[in-house]
Amino acid sequence: MPNNNYNPKIHHRKSIRLKDYNYASDGAYFLTICVQNKEHRFGDIVNGKIILNSAGEMIRKWLSELENKFKNISLDEYIIMPNHIHLIIFILNVVGVDLCVNPEHGTKQDLLHIQGGHIGPPLRQTNIPQIVQWFKAMTTNEYIRNVKQNNWEPFDKRIWQRNYYDRVIRNEKELDKIRKYIFENPQKWELDKNNPENLFM
Repeated sequence: MPNNNYNPKIHHRKSIRLKDYNYASDGAYFLTICVQNKEHRFGDIVNGKIILNSAGEMIRKWLSELENKFKNISLDEYIIMPNHIHLIIFILNVVGVDLCVNPEHGTKQDLLHIQGGHIGPPLRQTNIPQIVQWFKAMTTNEYIRNVKQNNWEPFDKRIWQRNYYDRVIRNEKELDKIRKYIFENPQKWELDKNNPENLFM
């Protein structure tokens, strides 16, 4: 279950992809999704903690819906920041058939250990682009409704940047490192590349 005391950082305009990696394969993924133009829409950082506004709470709601929509994923740690979100997602598809993946990216045994040894029949395949597309669509539609009904701040063309950053988590050590990075993100907001105040420093 997600621990909402954890927190995030990082933005790359171009999403990094690992060549020939199957994004519907079992694995753990670190995602960062940024607001268009780095606008602050989801709350503020106060004394090293994120204070979500109504839009931020809406984002939290749709993050909690990911596991209901995609039955073969597990949402791990996440953080909602003023202008971006970070999250870790496990995809649990076919386990126990081919225990080899690209050695450069770790092994299925590593991922089985991380995921608690999930073994069973094949689950409906899901990939990261599907998850991100659905999440962006749901949050954008609800934001638009609130602009019309509750006077939320309007946006120009889109809420989210077109692309997103994703990284395959190769082993448990890297998983722990990323969880720590997420947890400490609000405390390091003044150094965050996604904080527009730092763009010209």
